Amino acid sequence: MATVKIKGMSCQHCVGSTKKALEKIPGIQNVSVDLEKGEATFEGNIDLVTVKQAITAIGFEVVN
Repeated sequence: MATVKIKGMSCQHCVGSTKKALEKIPGIQNVSVDLEKGEATFEGNIDLVTVKQAITAIGFEVVN
């Protein structure tokens, strides 16, 4: 299970948008987005650059 921290989410719509964007990535599975923690978790052999691009494309920031 991989986790990325996300900056900029403020509501459940943000959570839904993030989850939808990540689920479009081929090979990603079991996506979960937590608003309170400001993070997304997922499974799959996915390049984190691809994950970061999907999140930034919808207006949020991945933080280290």
